[in-house]
Amino acid sequence: MPAPLDAPAARGTPAFADVVAEHLDAVYRYLLYLTGDRSAAEDLAAETFEKAFRSWRRFDPRRGAPRTWLCAIAHSQAVDWFRAEARRRKREQTYARDAAGLDGVVFSDGLSPALERALRALSPAEREVVALRVLLELDGPAAARVLGISTTACSTRLSRALKRLEETMGDARD
Repeated sequence: MPAPLDAPAARGTPAFADVVAEHLDAVYRYLLYLTGDRSAAEDLAAETFEKAFRSWRRFDPRRGAPRTWLCAIAHSQAVDWFRAEARRRKREQTYARDAAGLDGVVFSDGLSPALERALRALSPAEREVVALRVLLELDGPAAARVLGISTTACSTRLSRALKRLEETMGDARD
């Protein structure tokens, strides 16, 4: 029977929980330095430790320190994030260019003017995730695949977009 992930292995591997406790802040700071974005760094740190957890059994302390291993995973996650961000920016630029000619077009018949203004105030990426999840009723994994991002990033983006909508609508009611 294999040892639990938190139990040290015979070859001297530290417990995963101990590695997380020791290196979480350092990995987060590294990702914050790379991205310059607190939200992205938090998301990437979570993804880094999720990936590390899934591959913990393959970690060999003779090949390198846990911090080095975690930073290599974090670097890979950040590179993927930068690539996705470049694709997202390109989509947003294309959307903004295309939307410039659609200024008079409404998002959907039957929306209140306040809701329509609130939707226009969202970033193109936020509008896109709202459209996929709310209007088209795609589930999280399907919307994430369409957007080319992780399911976690998709749900985080939707949550932030809905919070902004709620705040904007609250301001409109006041």
